[in-house]
Amino acid sequence: MKKLYYNIVYAICVIAGFSACSDFLVIEPQNEIIFDKFWNEKADVEAIIAGCYSGLQEEGVIKRMMVWGEFRSDNIGPGSNVQSDGNLEKLLKENIDAKNTYTDWRDFYSVINRCNTVIKYAPDVAANDAAYTQSELQANIAEMVAIRSLCYFYLIRAFRDVPFSREAYTDDDQTMDLPATKFNAVLDSLIYDLEGVKGYAVKRYPENKELYQTGRITQDFIHALLCELYLWKKDYQNCIKYADLVIDSKKLIYEENRQKRTSTVSTNNDIDRFNGFPLVSNSRQTNWYGDAYTTLFGRDNRNTDEVNQEIIFQLIFSDDPNGTGMIANGAVNSFYGNQRSSTGLVAPSDYIYSQIEATQNRKVYADKNKMWDARIYINHTYRGSSSSSSNKGIHKYTTRTIDISASGGTAPEASYDTKYTENQNGSNWIIYRLSDIMLLKAEALTQMVQEGEDAEASDYNKSLLDRAFWLVNAVNKRSICQTLLQDTLVRSNYSNKGDMENLVLQERQRELMFEGKRWFDLVRVSQRNGNTNILKEAALQKATTGSGLISNHLSKMDAIYWPYNLDEIKVNKNLVQNPAFSSGEDESYKKTTKN
Repeated sequence: MKKLYYNIVYAICVIAGFSACSDFLVIEPQNEIIFDKFWNEKADVEAIIAGCYSGLQEEGVIKRMMVWGEFRSDNIGPGSNVQSDGNLEKLLKENIDAKNTYTDWRDFYSVINRCNTVIKYAPDVAANDAAYTQSELQANIAEMVAIRSLCYFYLIRAFRDVPFSREAYTDDDQTMDLPATKFNAVLDSLIYDLEGVKGYAVKRYPENKELYQTGRITQDFIHALLCELYLWKKDYQNCIKYADLVIDSKKLIYEENRQKRTSTVSTNNDIDRFNGFPLVSNSRQTNWYGDAYTTLFGRDNRNTDEVNQEIIFQLIFSDDPNGTGMIANGAVNSFYGNQRSSTGLVAPSDYIYSQIEATQNRKVYADKNKMWDARIYINHTYRGSSSSSSNKGIHKYTTRTIDISASGGTAPEASYDTKYTENQNGSNWIIYRLSDIMLLKAEALTQMVQEGEDAEASDYNKSLLDRAFWLVNAVNKRSICQTLLQDTLVRSNYSNKGDMENLVLQERQRELMFEGKRWFDLVRVSQRNGNTNILKEAALQKATTGSGLISNHLSKMDAIYWPYNLDEIKVNKNLVQNPAFSSGEDESYKKTTKN
């Protein structure tokens, strides 16, 4: 059980991404380390905290963040050589069973247990090491609670009900075959834990800690996570409360940067152009666009003022793993492609690709030659001729720069930098950024619309919809390839709750495409509506065969989650399999749930 759940290996150097150190401790039996040689001084705590971050950087974790959050959605289809990964090929066809390796959650539980171990033993270190202050201890515990909560949040969004524990497993005699805790109970526990530590987290790291600014947990991250947790809980007032805390913090950073007048900060009045929100500029040169991509996902995604202005938390990687001692982003290298294989194991779905190439009536992006969206990070030709159907690679996270020319009123033309060299993808994986939080707030506002047609209700609802539109419109305007920003969206086209809900969901798809968010958004909508209609319609957009079977399967609420891995079921007799999936032991459907 211990091997399946936790597989604990502790890093003894400062986390890859914060230092060039790449050595790891040769682990002795844990009892000997903990009681005889370890947990004596502040450096011991820092080493295990480093291990928590390096655990998040593991390829097995990042791949599941991508697969669980995105790959079953309408955004993703098969890419080059997908048949080399049979489990991936099956899940892209919605043919998932308990043997599929992408149902393996052990790497997440390994990080959770590392966090629990720090929370358990760090107070003893603080009691014995005068150099380890109480405020540092409290900040470290807040950091560990936040990482643990993030891991559990991924797990419940993917599997719904999961084993939940705040206990550190350090002894082979401890019982670890826990039953699954219900989704809502885990959600409430995560909120309770984060509310208890939010005030102790680091507000902002010193400027000389370059990669810490967005690469370590801060109060902004905890507020962002609470914002989304409350949205899933349907507590919309608190969702908005924490979204506003994040937005206000980013506005303060923007103002500080503006006053410094450094060369890295745009001198135009972008905060006014983007409805008062400090989003990164998409253009610093007339008729040239794509700067937002370069700042957020590409070459400039390190410690710059504008990065800190918009990104809240990201996992740090390097394009020179041998030279820096930091690791490369192997998950993106494999899934999204590289210089050697420009199309990775996955690609934009045929549906997404057709939406881009269409000249009218597009559902995802605005129609061509009307308002041009810079967020089409896919191999294609803007000027109307179709690009090769065999080369439909994803550019987001795989290239350092994207330049888009839109001069003289002509349709934009994009040029992309060469993709990262194979096994040297240096793109950081973003967990939260400002536009994500703005759109979560917009979604919460739409859910507060009340029934009733009297004057008071109408005024109240109009105010909510106006505020939601203001947020969506700001995000949308940032992407438009026009020197004089105009409103791409028209408020009068979204006059009721349903229309505004759809707009928010569409904008999240456009803004966050390929970032591991889309499937989770569809699951949240299904939970809220009590049916899978919107999710099923989206998933069927990419179905080329078996649409009837997929439609029937995804009509079940159970089916929008994942099955427990067969190995976990075998070792943990308290887990009851998701009834929507086969057991994995044969091809037949077996209902294994309890009444």
